[in-house]
Amino acid sequence: MIKDFLIINFTGKNDSIALRVNNSFFVKKLQSNIRNNDLLVNNIFDFIKQKKANIDKNFSVIVNIGPGSFSGIRISLAVAKGIKIAKGAQLYGYKDSHLAEFNLKNIELLIQKNLLENNLIKPVYLS
Repeated sequence: MIKDFLIINFTGKNDSIALRVNNSFFVKKLQSNIRNNDLLVNNIFDFIKQKKANIDKNFSVIVNIGPGSFSGIRISLAVAKGIKIAKGAQLYGYKDSHLAEFNLKNIELLIQKNLLENNLIKPVYLS
């Protein structure tokens, strides 16, 4: 069961990141014009540091795999994969249509309904 996680929604609409750590849930809305890889990475790591999340093999990173912005999804996947490689976190993806609203209740439903995917090789991009 996924307990603590970072979820990245960077598909070009309502871009957000959220963090559940130690039974607390935090959401950060991102500016829709952030298309710079460094800015997204800095936002994510500053958010994790600010909330004092411990990323290890028991931590999960969940990424919206589309459909959505090609560059946004690619950046999200690269960041998530980097966290997995560096810290050993678990990596999952979800389809945009499976998460009606970006809040804890719906994210927990996504997890409970087993709508997360381990295979992140085939994200869905919009042209």
